[in-house]
Amino acid sequence: MTREDNPEWAADPLAFLAELGKADDEAFDPGVAALAFAALKRPHTAFGRYEAHLHELANAAAGHAAHTGTAAEQAAALTHAIYESNGYSGDTLTYDDLQNADLVRVIDRKKGLPVALGILCMSVAYRLGWSVVGLAFPGHFLLRLDHGGERLALDPFESARVLDAAGMRDLLKRMQGEGAELTAEHYQPVTNRDVLLRLQNNIKLRQLRTADIPGALETAEAMLAFSPSTVELMRETAMMHMRLENIGQAIRGFERYLAAEPEEGLRHKAAKLLQELKLRLN
Repeated sequence: MTREDNPEWAADPLAFLAELGKADDEAFDPGVAALAFAALKRPHTAFGRYEAHLHELANAAAGHAAHTGTAAEQAAALTHAIYESNGYSGDTLTYDDLQNADLVRVIDRKKGLPVALGILCMSVAYRLGWSVVGLAFPGHFLLRLDHGGERLALDPFESARVLDAAGMRDLLKRMQGEGAELTAEHYQPVTNRDVLLRLQNNIKLRQLRTADIPGALETAEAMLAFSPSTVELMRETAMMHMRLENIGQAIRGFERYLAAEPEEGLRHKAAKLLQELKLRLN
């Protein structure tokens, strides 16, 4: 397998993700990070063509928006490059399929979850120097595109369709009920790191739902390597080690968690579990 077949990061994707964990949020391509997560379970896959595909999407968008200068035209370029020219779409029929949160399978199948399709848009934007970020919108991942003083909300599940305030309000009510109201918080950006964690969290939750604790633990530990200061992941990995009777690893996990958790009540609960685990070693 040549270097062209496999980029350097694919030789040890976990080490690569750990390095990204030390990097500034704007310093990495979200698409490549998502491919690195997907590579963890594919040691013999050639990833060169997947990374090249991200580059091809960016070239297609750049060609479509080469002589334009508005946010709406950049949004139209994303729609053209990803959805119209390459046939990507939201998976409405098998939404909960694990493949929809695995960027390799999303590229293979040309369909996925909102956050996976959003990462494709963000990867194109990263490569072109455009400003596209994830939004803190609950239940359904949305993007925000900023350019030339304009600001647009995009739905990556619907071909990067532009949503006005009424469209966002309708979507929020579908997600959270008729009593939900749109607020300024729903327009706030989240970090690229949070977007990648949201992608992986979709996998982890589906694994837990099917009682695949070893798989969920593997996913959570990769997330923790990528985001080593995320306290909730420290607790989750320790709890999963405990459920799997990995007592020594559970003890080390809870000790790490206790050193990082700022909330006294949660620390107290974890300390009790840690004490019980240590007693089981005697």
